[in-house]
Amino acid sequence: MKALFLNGPNLNLLGQREPEIYGSMTLADIEGMVREHAGRHNVEVTFHQSNHEGELVTQVQQAAGNYDYVILNAAAYTHTSIALKDAITGAGVNAIEIHLTNVHAREAYRRKSIIAQACIGSINGFGVASYILGLEAAILHDKANT
Repeated sequence: MKALFLNGPNLNLLGQREPEIYGSMTLADIEGMVREHAGRHNVEVTFHQSNHEGELVTQVQQAAGNYDYVILNAAAYTHTSIALKDAITGAGVNAIEIHLTNVHAREAYRRKSIIAQACIGSINGFGVASYILGLEAAILHDKANT
C-alpha cells in the first residue's frame, strides 16, 4: 500500500508556531514518526507540504493511480478550498482528512470543512497521533476493501 501525506499552509512552522496549540514537534519529527509506523505495516509513505493551494491540488490530481490513499492535513484550506474538494472528487482518490487540533472545539470558522464531504473520513484532535490514526484508518480501510 502507498500513502501520500499532504500538508497545507503553515504546517512547515510546526514546533515554533503556537506550540501551546499545535505542540512542539516539527513536521520533520512527525514524518519520522509516521515513517517508523508505516515501516512496521509495510506501507510506503511520501510527504509533501505546501503553502500554495494550487500545488496541493496538483499533488491530489497526480496521486490518482500512484497512491492508494491521500492523508490530508489541509490546514486553513480545509475551511476555504473548493478547489481541493473538487480535486479529491475529480481525481477519485481515497482521501482521509486529519488535523492536529479538535477543529470543532475551536473558532466557529474552523468548524466547517469543505473537503470533508470528499473524504472517506476525518480524524482530528489527537495532536501528532492524528497522523498515525490517519495511517491506521487507511490500513484498515484498505483491508476491508480488498
